[in-house]
Amino acid sequence: MDDLMLRQAVLDELEFDPSIEAAHIGVAANKGVVTLTGRVSSFAEKIAAERAAMRVRGVKAVAQEILVRYPEDKKTADDEIAARALKLIAWHASIPPDAIKVKVQDGVVTLSGAVPWHYQRSEVEAAVRRLGGVVAVINTVGLRPTHAVRASEIETRIREALKRNAECEGNAIHVSVPNDHTVRLEGQVQAWSERSLAQRAAWSVPGITNVEDRIVVV
Repeated sequence: MDDLMLRQAVLDELEFDPSIEAAHIGVAANKGVVTLTGRVSSFAEKIAAERAAMRVRGVKAVAQEILVRYPEDKKTADDEIAARALKLIAWHASIPPDAIKVKVQDGVVTLSGAVPWHYQRSEVEAAVRRLGGVVAVINTVGLRPTHAVRASEIETRIREALKRNAECEGNAIHVSVPNDHTVRLEGQVQAWSERSLAQRAAWSVPGITNVEDRIVVV
């Protein structure tokens, strides 16, 4: 797929997603690298546009230059955003009480603290970025492992997970475990979705606090 075809494919995917105002987003493509520009009315829409571009076959990387701009009458004070975020986190059944701290400045939310699982860290970020008034989320939440797993067991679990998934060519991905809490992924895949599946498989192993993703989309 050449750059013109890739650009059009990304535009079509943006148009197809009902949560995105595609008319406000510009797309450029250069050798598989897609650049998104323009402005949107929420941070959630910005992330949705990035994910839509990543779904398109042939996209190797996405440069995100979209700005979030709220109308003056819809801007939300930082203290109100912080209060809403804390309440939202407190209601989240999977997050340990008082595990996450929130700081807000000019609509930018910084999350800190520590949780046992990567999915908890991801879910907190996903929930907060849907709040009105948020223009960006900085997720510095760390992982505090509660399980001790041997390196050989980690590698076996990840390989089995890759084999179970029909969308992912497990044989094209090399898994190594430098230590008991780190997974290194290497190899080549044909789509971002395969890379994401490999990441998900690595993060789903208990005790993992770091995933080194060196997979290349070709």
